Amino acid sequence: MTAITGKVEIVKRPGELGIHSMDTFNMVVPDLQQAETFYKTFGLDVREEGNNLGLYTFGSGHRWGSIGEGLRKKLNYLTFAVFEEDFEPIKRRVEAEGIRLLDAPRGLESEGIWFYDHNGVLIELKISEKTSPNVKSAFDMTSVPGGVAGAPQRSQAGKVRPLRLAHVLVFTADVPQAIAFYSRVLGPRLSDRSGDGICFMHGIHGSDHHLIAFAKSSAPGLHHCSWDVGSINEIGKGAMQMAEKGFQKGWGLGRHVLGSNYFHYVRDPWGSYSEYSADIDYIPATCDWESGDYPPEDRFISGDPICPRISWSITKPKTEGR
Repeated sequence: MTAITGKVEIVKRPGELGIHSMDTFNMVVPDLQQAETFYKTFGLDVREEGNNLGLYTFGSGHRWGSIGEGLRKKLNYLTFAVFEEDFEPIKRRVEAEGIRLLDAPRGLESEGIWFYDHNGVLIELKISEKTSPNVKSAFDMTSVPGGVAGAPQRSQAGKVRPLRLAHVLVFTADVPQAIAFYSRVLGPRLSDRSGDGICFMHGIHGSDHHLIAFAKSSAPGLHHCSWDVGSINEIGKGAMQMAEKGFQKGWGLGRHVLGSNYFHYVRDPWGSYSEYSADIDYIPATCDWESGDYPPEDRFISGDPICPRISWSITKPKTEGR
């Protein structure tokens, strides 16, 4: 198949059940017009879809997120995708756990199953194409020889457009319980953690270091959605294009230790964040990643002046999860 189509062959981990992708997220915010402005400025292809906004990346037909309007910011649901042959076995596993299956939310057409996770977040599980990468994403770190200017002029730099949704980080009241629930019911594996404050989980059929992460907070909600851009240069350009439009709050440039990705976070009008990310670690389906439990000082790169700020924002968010 690879030789004919030119596509990277999908590798499944044999004999094991688990999600292969974080398919989409849905949240409501108080002002859809503000949301459209924010995400368009961020570089996404924002489409009007009935009463919602669909979040796409340019060149891809996959909807990575959807935004509705409500009285306050709220994470509505997360959708995870599985291979067709794994759907019924995982459904049986969900039912064997005593988890009650629900109807799809009113107005949504869905052939998946719906249920609440350990912390009351609504989950959809459905059959869909694998959107998690099958190999490590490309990362551009090229330079130029002496006598040549390496940086483009600002007027020629172009607009940053993310390539794909990389992961989401959501709040949970109990990080160990999140690890237990998701690994047992949906099949992702623990990549790394830092005590009971934060954890990162990857898909067993090949995914980034984390396709979902959990941080301790008093209530469920979205901390950030992360978008791959492919280079440090793109991260910096993205930060500038947001700042020029008034979206200056956030932090970066930095590099995480757990996951290794370079980043810049931009705060949205409702207190959550969107992250420009590049060069995250990749865990192939054939790899048994050795997870670690790291102290807070080892979660972020040594000497990074934003370490205390990031640790504070994740473990004690100014805006609690919702």
